[in-house]
Amino acid sequence: MRVWSNQSSIDGFILLGIFSHNQTDLVLFSAVMVVFTVALCENVLLIFLIYTDPQLHTPMYFFLSQLSFMDLMLVCDIVPKMAVNFLSGRKSISFVGCGIQTGFFVSLVGSEGLLLGLMAYDRYVAISHPLHYPILMNQRVCLQIAGSSWAFGVLDGIIQMVAIMILPYCGSRNVDHFFCEVPALLKLVCADTSLFDTLLFACCVFMLLLPFSIIVASYARILGAVLRMHSAQAQNKALATCSSHLAAVSFFYGAAMFIYLRPKRYRTPSHDKVISIFYTVLTPMLNPLIYSLRNRDVMGALRRSLMRYSVGTQQ
Repeated sequence: MRVWSNQSSIDGFILLGIFSHNQTDLVLFSAVMVVFTVALCENVLLIFLIYTDPQLHTPMYFFLSQLSFMDLMLVCDIVPKMAVNFLSGRKSISFVGCGIQTGFFVSLVGSEGLLLGLMAYDRYVAISHPLHYPILMNQRVCLQIAGSSWAFGVLDGIIQMVAIMILPYCGSRNVDHFFCEVPALLKLVCADTSLFDTLLFACCVFMLLLPFSIIVASYARILGAVLRMHSAQAQNKALATCSSHLAAVSFFYGAAMFIYLRPKRYRTPSHDKVISIFYTVLTPMLNPLIYSLRNRDVMGALRRSLMRYSVGTQQ
């Protein structure tokens, strides 16, 4: 087999994609683009409301704005290139473009996983120590939590991007995926990847299992605190506060762990592509709905914003 790692900077890769041009796949592609558009609008709106409405200037909504920003960047990293390749029929991506897409994707997924884990700690403090909540979750702590999530995510992304770009690739340039995801790229490498596989697994354990452990520990304490409450109304309010976060965690971690933590022998390109659609497109659309649909604060902020706009246009 001919090694073409030097040539790859010129030739790049061919993304085989997930859709063909038959009628069924055209409908599915249209559905993905609708979901992408809705995800864009929802996340932009939620960020706008959180930063413009003083009543949403709390730690929970600050973290939610960071989550929405991550989701916004994630869909913009993946879907536009997929759409251009599908509509043009060219399916190509440059070697550098593939590396950058991989780096952004890993950084954003890693940052979001850590942030979701640390948001569970925020919910634990809010329910178990409500009187000390303003002190324990002050502005400095919130910035440290968000900053550490971004920092570790970006570090993970840089490590995997550099590793992917220095590995030698042989023969086929066809990536059996709709974007440059690390497991799909490793199948084209013509060298022993066992060391990188170990590094990848270690990163996944840190970026997924560690925050997931924080979530489990936090909610175990939350459950204990809820059970000690004497008021049924207080219990319902506490559980309602956590339900949105638990739903977001279930969607994100279920898909991410299925992709990265299951053994290689159980992986198939078709399964990976379907699950990847779930957490690169569907989850960014679902998160704003989960957090805002039954949230009186967000809906109130939306009404106030519409009223301000209405008054402004009348003047």
